[in-house]
Amino acid sequence: MEREKIHFDVLFIGGGPANLAGAIRLMQLAGEKNLNLEVALIEKGADIGSHAVSGAILNPIALNELLPDFIERKCPIETTVRKDEFYFLTRNRHFRLPFIPRYMHNQGAYIISLSKFTKWLGRIAEDLGVNIFPGFAGKEVLFAPDQKTISGIRTGDKGIGKDGQPKDNFEPGIDILAKVTVFGEGARGSLMKEVAEKLGIFAGKMPQVFEIGIKEVIQVHEDNYFSSSQGNDIHTLGYPLGMSTPGGGFIYEMKDNQVALGFLIGLCYQDCMLDLYDQFIKFKRHPFVTDIIKNGKVLEQGSRAVSTGGFFTIPELVVDGGVFVGACASMQNTPGLKGIHASMKSGMLAGEAIIAGFEKGVFNRETLRVYRDLFENSWLKEEVFEGRNFSQAVSKKGLIKFFHLGLQYFTKGRGIKDNMPLKEDYKTLRPKKSRFEGVQEDTEKTPLDGNLCVDKLTGVYLSRTIHREDQPSHIIVHDKDLCVSECFNTFQSPCTRFCPGEVYEIEIDERTSRRQLKLNPSNCLHCKTCDIKDPYKNITWTCPEGGEGPGYTIL
Repeated sequence: MEREKIHFDVLFIGGGPANLAGAIRLMQLAGEKNLNLEVALIEKGADIGSHAVSGAILNPIALNELLPDFIERKCPIETTVRKDEFYFLTRNRHFRLPFIPRYMHNQGAYIISLSKFTKWLGRIAEDLGVNIFPGFAGKEVLFAPDQKTISGIRTGDKGIGKDGQPKDNFEPGIDILAKVTVFGEGARGSLMKEVAEKLGIFAGKMPQVFEIGIKEVIQVHEDNYFSSSQGNDIHTLGYPLGMSTPGGGFIYEMKDNQVALGFLIGLCYQDCMLDLYDQFIKFKRHPFVTDIIKNGKVLEQGSRAVSTGGFFTIPELVVDGGVFVGACASMQNTPGLKGIHASMKSGMLAGEAIIAGFEKGVFNRETLRVYRDLFENSWLKEEVFEGRNFSQAVSKKGLIKFFHLGLQYFTKGRGIKDNMPLKEDYKTLRPKKSRFEGVQEDTEKTPLDGNLCVDKLTGVYLSRTIHREDQPSHIIVHDKDLCVSECFNTFQSPCTRFCPGEVYEIEIDERTSRRQLKLNPSNCLHCKTCDIKDPYKNITWTCPEGGEGPGYTIL
């Protein structure tokens, strides 16, 4: 098929904080050095910010470096953290912890809406001359004839019917070519998977691991918990997960009597019967949490995988013609539960390295390695390095994890030894019949009230998720017979419990009485948990048509 080709000097894939900060820094330096660069940024969401979901606590260190006048530029800050609060939850009680680890000190940092923040960064990038194209999903990485040099990407075709054939409104994807392509797709990027398979950028690294985060913005009354409390940055651990599964909750004050509430669960969990969304509801139903959000109403809900592997899972940061930034490159302060500033700084360092490439007129691995050198000598490296064994420690069972965490705290991240092993998330599930520590059979669902605690489908509605129904599924199940036979018999179809959007259902065919898998891809929140946790690696998540998916505005 003959496809339109568009050429740019630099192409950014993804409209998150890493790429937007990188594009801004690139254009700032280009202006200082009188370089006339054609720069493009594509985003699979309908708008910049529509797929952005995070906690979100913003450490302003990178923002101060990038835009020192961010206050004057009316950066959309919800509020400033006045005081941190950290609680341990049991089933019905809560205990305030007297000690908060240094990496979770947020006083003076900002609570933000990531969707508003990225939209604001997008406007600044456009003002500097960046060509931003929302609604374009990268579907394929393009390589030079040597099959080692990245030359750009191909966007997805539009107007394909369920049968895979072009419809009357068919539009072929475009080949966007660039001297340098910057990958900032976020956690578990589909193009990053393609690059990794082709170029081996994760060879010799620890496997990337993830958490799933479910978040809401809730409208509460004017007379609420935060109106009379000095603390407005709350973190919890313990109930409902207990001590064997990593994870916990957060509750942040926002402006206009709104509250950001979320729950994170490590995808290294073992209990195949664990329903992740039900754990989120259990957290909301805890008396301590209920008292904070009482009489509230959910305004928006979303979900996203979070890369938590840390330093030892960072891939090669550069290849010929390409660099990797943000969450897809494991740039995350995992112990501090913060990643926005880390993503931004990685993008900024990449922008500086790309400018060095243009000054030399060469964009191979050797020239772009400046990015790695800058990273090695930055505060970002120090921060990520201190958390290098954190995910390994919290994946330990029971109280032994606190021994590891305490030892790491005093050894600045080393613990018993460096490079503690990590197991890939899809390998950790135990069969339903097995007995092991920390699993309590609990099939009873937590009651929902339809207002403050809503079901999965209502959550999808509140995320403003839209997909065209008459298109091929962007979620590829390679062997559906495996799903209803071996996977069902061994794990009781965990996809029906780890998906927060009810994309997967097991039905009984009335005619044959046989089980069958039903897919509801239009419910997909693009969290990519299925691509990560499926124990048979039988599910592949790909981008749907550009512009589809969630439509977040305040998350």
